[in-house]
This record gives sequence, structure tokens and C-alpha cells, in this order.
Amino acid sequence: MRVGWIGVGVMGRHMCAHLIDRGHTATVFSRTAAKCAPLLDKGAMLATSPREVARASDVVFTVVSTPDDVRRVVLDPADGVFAGLREGGVLVDMTTSTPTLAVELGAEAVRRGFGVLDAPVSGGDVGAKAGTLSIMCGGELTTFETVLPLLECMGRNVRLMGGAGSGQHTKMCNQILAASNMVGVCESLLYAHRAGLDVEAVIKAVGAGAAGSWAMNNLGVKVASRDLAPGFMIEHMVKDLRIALREADAMGLQLQARGR
Repeated sequence: MRVGWIGVGVMGRHMCAHLIDRGHTATVFSRTAAKCAPLLDKGAMLATSPREVARASDVVFTVVSTPDDVRRVVLDPADGVFAGLREGGVLVDMTTSTPTLAVELGAEAVRRGFGVLDAPVSGGDVGAKAGTLSIMCGGELTTFETVLPLLECMGRNVRLMGGAGSGQHTKMCNQILAASNMVGVCESLLYAHRAGLDVEAVIKAVGAGAAGSWAMNNLGVKVASRDLAPGFMIEHMVKDLRIALREADAMGLQLQARGR
């Protein structure tokens, strides 16, 4: 299948590489063209705009930074994905974005004769490299079934959670947990260090019990070995939690502690 890929950051470049390795032809775009070099070495073709990507593709994947980036990349009337996608084509937005924007893109896609999934992921750079991501999808069942073989090249846990926006809502559930777990891991390992314990031994001991988590067993190990290579940018987590708080407020749910 002809796939397009927009956004080749810490995770995107590995995710796209899995598709190429499975025999799919890829056309790629990044605001920083040099980031595409590893994919070009695998045989991908370089485009000069999202529109050009869409014109060369049956399914276009986007993994960019913010909802504003998604809106610009997809809806720009001159150079956006929807300006180049053919009728029957599919957009899969794997950016962690807002459920509201996902619903908007879904409605616009219906009007234009496209398919759309919001399909944010969890698993960090480790999961992206290994092809073991959890992928949370929102959209129509027929669209999901069309792109499922492609998603299974990148993830082991791929689920349709409901209509447009459901994937993004599920990712908010994930990020609320992930942020809490990461803070807990840091405080736990700091306590272990101050107590004079072998931090790696502590991870093995508690990671196999009720307090075990993906964060402890993966990120905790990186902390203990002083591996400071980024797997996910803090600014993106802050963005995600702001989205979660806004969505919670809209539902009348108080997640953030209020000052007295």
C-alpha cells in the first residue's frame, strides 16, 4: 500500500520505518528535511508539503507536536493533507491532540469523502522502536478495518474505542496515569538512593509486585543507569495534561486541586 508519513521525530521515524520494512512504499515530509534521511535510506520518497504527501498516498499518517500543528498540516487550504488526498483516501492522525479537533476532522472528512482515524499511541520510543505500541483509535469501523494491517506493523495492542475523538479521550486516560506513575517512580527511586539501597535491585523487587508498572520497569531502569536519552519530551506531556484538564472541566470533572 502507498503510505504517507508526516512528522519524523523521536517516535515517528521508527513507526514509519516498520511500514517500509513490511514492504509498503512511503512518501515522507518533515519541516526539517534532514530528519527524513534514515527513511530515505530505506527507500522512502521525500515530499515538499503535506499536500504532496497526500497526492502520492492511499493512507496518510500524521505524528506532529500540537493540535495547532495538526490543524495546519491537515486543513491548510493550499498545502494541507485534505487539499491533496483523493476521494476514498484515509488520514490517520497519531498525534496526541484534542478530542474536539478529532471530531472536527471526522466531520470534514465525511464531507469530502475521506476516512479519518484519531489514533494516538502509548509506549514511548521503546515501543516505537520495537513495534509494540498501544494504539487507541477513534472513528468508523470500516476505516479502522482498512488500516488495521498497517497499525499492526507498529503496535501489538490496537483497539477501536468508539467514534471520532474516542482515541484522544482514551489517550487522556493514559496520560493522567502515565504522569502520575512517572512522578511516583522518581520519588520512589530517590527514596531508595537516600536510604543507601541498590536502586536496580529495588526496581527488580518492587517492579514484580503490586507497585510494578511500565514506568518503573522501563523508565526506572533508565534512571538507575543514568541513561538521559529522551524518549518523550516533557513539553509534550505538559501539553497533553493541559488538554486533559480542559476536557475534564468541560465534563464537570475536577482533576486539578483547587487552592483555598
